[in-house]
Amino acid sequence: MGQASQRHRTSAYAARRTAGVLVALALVSINLRPAITAVAGTMGQLQAGFGLDARLLPLLGALPVLAFGVSAPCGPWLARRLGTGRAVAAALLVLAAALIVRVFVPGLLLPGTFLAGASIMTASVLVPQIVKANRGTGWWTGLCTMGFGLGAALGAGLVQPLQQALGGSLAWALAVWAVPAVLAAALIRRADQTPGRPSGTGGTAGSGGPASDAGLQETTTAGGATGEAVAIRLRKQGTAWAVTAFFGLQAMLYFAITSWLAVFLVSKGQTAADAAGLLAWFSIAGLPASLLAPVLAGRRAVLKFMAPGLGLFVAAALIGVLTAPAALQFLMVGLLGIVQSAGFGLGMALVVIRSAGPESAGSLSAMSQGLGFALASLGPLGAGFLHEWSGGWDVPFWALAAEAVFLALAGFLAVRGPAVRLAAAEAERRGEPAAVGR
Repeated sequence: MGQASQRHRTSAYAARRTAGVLVALALVSINLRPAITAVAGTMGQLQAGFGLDARLLPLLGALPVLAFGVSAPCGPWLARRLGTGRAVAAALLVLAAALIVRVFVPGLLLPGTFLAGASIMTASVLVPQIVKANRGTGWWTGLCTMGFGLGAALGAGLVQPLQQALGGSLAWALAVWAVPAVLAAALIRRADQTPGRPSGTGGTAGSGGPASDAGLQETTTAGGATGEAVAIRLRKQGTAWAVTAFFGLQAMLYFAITSWLAVFLVSKGQTAADAAGLLAWFSIAGLPASLLAPVLAGRRAVLKFMAPGLGLFVAAALIGVLTAPAALQFLMVGLLGIVQSAGFGLGMALVVIRSAGPESAGSLSAMSQGLGFALASLGPLGAGFLHEWSGGWDVPFWALAAEAVFLALAGFLAVRGPAVRLAAAEAERRGEPAAVGR
């Protein structure tokens, strides 16, 4: 009777802890976009509000993406020293400080925005690692990716109402996002803990239980079967590069589309207000897809077709937006938002699905997001250049559709290679086995 009661208490504790980690992850994800989209939605006010030179506005828009590419390795490095939960909490606290400093300290709008982007990426690359450590399902990854989209929409959509509610202060409307960042830091710090295991030992916070250890011992080979794995460096593994290419290409498409879609729609006869509404619809329509894509990707039979198929659907949707009359743009932009957001959800899911353990997931996340966002920064520039060079929008849209075909190829390769795992020496140093034969 006593043993049954103990098992019940242990099970109840595990359920509460899992729920706590999931809620904390969702709030963390929501905090990883408003710092960017809130500023993007107030570009026209920054000159008067902060004395920013108009020539620096493009730089302000590019700084977060640049920070993403530069700071991605910081996440795994910090997690090895503090534990994953503490590392994410620290990044969120720095984000909160950056949100306040950049609007209240003269001359720090640009450096503060860069620091905010670096903090966001430091936390972002560790989200898949926490999911993997807790053996989270596709619903976990889906909830996180939907949180990214929801945060982006809230950041852009609430900045004007917040400004009005706060007495017309743009600075306070931008700085108020520091509050949920601090709350998320407290929740993830408290939730992602492992009893009896120091969080700074190099292990992943939240990965000390038997279930998580089982996940650490799992090794997958090319055919999806468990067996002997060859431990080689991350950047010499084809699957790692395929996942990185998939993530980078979908991000490049996303930034190119969000940067120029409204301008394209205005050139086709839409009013500026209608074009802005359609851009918002692009994000909103994709929210369910960003949740469901990782869930569907958990089924291997679906994943084999889904990864390459999404790229082809994105290509078709781009051509649909280019050729559709004004009356059908609501439908076509919505379809584009759905397949584009599904691509982001799948990109995050591949990091979890195609890695052998939590530390491998963290390293693959840093590689795919770091290099991927560096590649993504070329999207808006390339589309803008092709538009100027060709004098129209046909060439940019066809070029983006061709890129989506390469996205399909990257997806095809990402799901067919062996699972990604750390090299032997690196895995031993981080506490993750390099290879386990059965």
